[in-house]
Amino acid sequence: MRPSDVPAVHSLDCFAFSVPDIEDAQRFYEAFGLEVRRMGSQLQLFTHGHPHRWAIVLEEPKHPKRLQFLSFGCYAADFPQLTEYLKERRFAQAAAHPAGSTGGIWLLHPDGVLVQVVPAEKSTPDYKSGPSVTAVAQTRIAVAPNRSKVARVTPRRLSHVLLFSSNVIRAIAFYEDALGLRLSDQSGDGIAFLHGVHGSDHHLVAVAKSEGGGLHHCSWTVGSVDEVGVGMQQMFTAGYAQGWGVGRHVLGSNYFYYARDPWGSYCEYSFDIDYVPQGYPWKAADHPPEDSFYMWGPPVPKEFVTNYELADAPPCVS
Repeated sequence: MRPSDVPAVHSLDCFAFSVPDIEDAQRFYEAFGLEVRRMGSQLQLFTHGHPHRWAIVLEEPKHPKRLQFLSFGCYAADFPQLTEYLKERRFAQAAAHPAGSTGGIWLLHPDGVLVQVVPAEKSTPDYKSGPSVTAVAQTRIAVAPNRSKVARVTPRRLSHVLLFSSNVIRAIAFYEDALGLRLSDQSGDGIAFLHGVHGSDHHLVAVAKSEGGGLHHCSWTVGSVDEVGVGMQQMFTAGYAQGWGVGRHVLGSNYFYYARDPWGSYCEYSFDIDYVPQGYPWKAADHPPEDSFYMWGPPVPKEFVTNYELADAPPCVS
């Protein structure tokens, strides 16, 4: 068991992955509503009006999409003790990724993914933001705007990432023991969700079973159920017709639409996810598969759970 007095990370500060064509990536993420900044040979993903860099996209021509690293933030005052603990426990350390931020300590996740812990400001919210209210139709008043006047959806912040893992139980142990995350919910050894102890969404990281590691999706917070639906239409209009939703999850409770990217992973519009406040004794539960995925929504596409980062994965057809 991890000692209770060892500091823990507070945020998923940044994640990085590579794609075969950075131009395709720029078109997709701009269509999704993110602010995409070109920095030399990489893209940096921001949300409009927010100073934080949430993700880095690198280019690896002639290679499939590949998760490169995760970077978790901790309070600067906690970093020395957390570093000492990680070294004492002999978590596998690794050389820094060249695209990562300077400083911090780098670990090697059991699935082979680089994980950085770095002193950083908390980017995960300190409380659950109130849901935006969708206007209710009234007599003689048209509430819904004309389609041509619907505002463009621009997500507010990164909520979480869901990763593939060859061993979900082992992944839970790593995130709990090394980083101090806590289990929110799981469904056997098939999927697990972990939150931060300093207050975070129901999950900063989720892990789903596969034959190996990889990035399944990144999830971005929007302001209403309407924005989830408008985001879906926004992606349809931009030529990205494949995805899943609109629907509502059980574990996390959020409304969702998953837009499929050109490499077989997904970007999720998410609204009204459960929040675990700092110090709240959230009771993790193990849910049967039929009760753990979604409450309502369209049928799940058969390729939704395919890990295209595996060497023997079938070709990704966009």
